[in-house]
Amino acid sequence: MATSSPASGHFPSVITHRPSRLFIILAGFFVANALVAELIGVKIFALEDTLGLSPWDFNLFGEVGALQFSAGVLLWPIVFVMTDLLNEYYGKQGVKMLSYLTVALIIYAFVMIYAAIQLVPADWWVTQSAQIGVPDSQAAFKATFGQGLFIIVGSVSAFLLAQLTDVLVFHRIRKTTGERRLWLRATGSTLVSQLVDSFVVLFIAFKLGPMLFGGLNDPWPWSRLLAVATVQYVYKFSMAILLTPVIYWAHGLIDRYLGHETAAYLKATAEQ
Repeated sequence: MATSSPASGHFPSVITHRPSRLFIILAGFFVANALVAELIGVKIFALEDTLGLSPWDFNLFGEVGALQFSAGVLLWPIVFVMTDLLNEYYGKQGVKMLSYLTVALIIYAFVMIYAAIQLVPADWWVTQSAQIGVPDSQAAFKATFGQGLFIIVGSVSAFLLAQLTDVLVFHRIRKTTGERRLWLRATGSTLVSQLVDSFVVLFIAFKLGPMLFGGLNDPWPWSRLLAVATVQYVYKFSMAILLTPVIYWAHGLIDRYLGHETAAYLKATAEQ
């Protein structure tokens, strides 16, 4: 049986082969969003103040406070859509491969950031920073990018566990419903996986880590951990529901780009 090869002229180009090109685009957004979320996630913002509203001062599990989120939630809607599309067209293996690759790249990024923190800053850079209101640029750089070890471990662990949970639930629902009920497998898998993500990252970073190894901060009480995790999960839950029309629009766009025959073939092989 003849095999395709570049010399025979039948070997498809990754650049021009539409399914391969689509995978590269989705994978690029998937990895980039995860990395950017890690970097900007260190900033905590107040939702009410950002929107110009009065503080809600909710009382949840005995914790009273305003609605505060990691800036990483800005990227979550895109992650939701990318994960669903990868699940739908490239299946378990595609999502798992990208999840493992993303974790490796996040770890690589933090190793490089740690190395950058150790570099002695140039005098003129420190002076220039002071002139624009940053008196200690080295401390600012370290505070912004030098996240605590257990925040990194918690974030990476939660990301990987959530992705593996998402792909498992997605394909279990798809196996039961077939091609019908796109909204159910997209939203259902996300609601389960993000329940895992919302609690695991906070538990490792702010409960387990300080309990086992101590540090500058005391372990969070269960009331605070549950309150913060619940608020973030409700946000993700709400966004998953609101983004359902976007999922259908994205699927229609990709089906037209690939051609219905190719799209159907990818979906069929994704189930295997």
